Amino acid sequence: MKRIAVFTSGGDAPGMNAAIRAVVRDGVAHGLEVIGVRGGYQGMIEGDFVPLGPRDVANTLQRGGTILLTARSKDFMTPEGRATAAEHLKRAGIEGVVAIGGNGTYAGAARLIAEHQIPVVGAPGTIDNDLFGTDYTIGFDTAVNTALDAIDRIRDTAASHSRVFFIEVMGRHAGFIALEVGIAGGAEVIVLPEDPISAQGCAGVIVGSAAKGKKSSIVVVAEGGYEGGAVALANDVQQSSGIEGKVTILGHIQRGGSPTAKDRVLASRLGAACVEALMSGASGVAIGEVNDEIRLTPFREAIEKRKDINRKKYELARVLAL
Repeated sequence: MKRIAVFTSGGDAPGMNAAIRAVVRDGVAHGLEVIGVRGGYQGMIEGDFVPLGPRDVANTLQRGGTILLTARSKDFMTPEGRATAAEHLKRAGIEGVVAIGGNGTYAGAARLIAEHQIPVVGAPGTIDNDLFGTDYTIGFDTAVNTALDAIDRIRDTAASHSRVFFIEVMGRHAGFIALEVGIAGGAEVIVLPEDPISAQGCAGVIVGSAAKGKKSSIVVVAEGGYEGGAVALANDVQQSSGIEGKVTILGHIQRGGSPTAKDRVLASRLGAACVEALMSGASGVAIGEVNDEIRLTPFREAIEKRKDINRKKYELARVLAL
């Protein structure tokens, strides 16, 4: 193998640049040429390629977002689009690809392998932490810390005004962010897709907290934890109990910002491991870290198997909210 490509796809995540940097520098250290694909799968279809050397990725470790840009490509969802992408890769002499992204990125890579026999390995770049085969995904730790900083600030206001705040964090299908920031931020209620709660149940916890002498409450809501999100939950709680709450939706602020040390180290390790995997002949696998060891998981398993939240942490959150 002499030439490989690297690209980012789907939603951006802090630490993607650290992964790109690791792919480039580890690749060059092994005598490989590394090509960057700009704009995800759409850039692959358009042939938007750029050579990357060690100096091209200098001073990127601390930057959020992705220097290679990202996009969601409808064209790549078609056989014709994938054929065009494969043709551009082959014409450029690319013998292996590192895909950095989430479920959709892995699914696209699996189709590229099946239809055009191009070796692809993946690194888990998504703040949701919902990919099977790795304890943590690139960007998750930063997103948690970003959300926690906001919750700490909101708690100051909640305590000053004796109010209830409903704070919505990202997580349409998985509650990992909500659980972590809920524990770290001392939330009275954590609402997760994995364990839905009714408005009446939520109101009961808030009323119980007030009865114990609490003057304010924080309710952390994963965006997929309640139909309609935090806004709908706050409205339903008020209608069922008369409790008025303020709503804050953190939204895409969780995706940006400089990655934490943990995300930089994880991304660097997984990026380098992707190069090693390609050079050893691996393809169709996601590179993850489980119990501090590198693990290779087939794309199908990484996509289809569900990674559950830590139930012991969830019980701990309830105990600590007393």
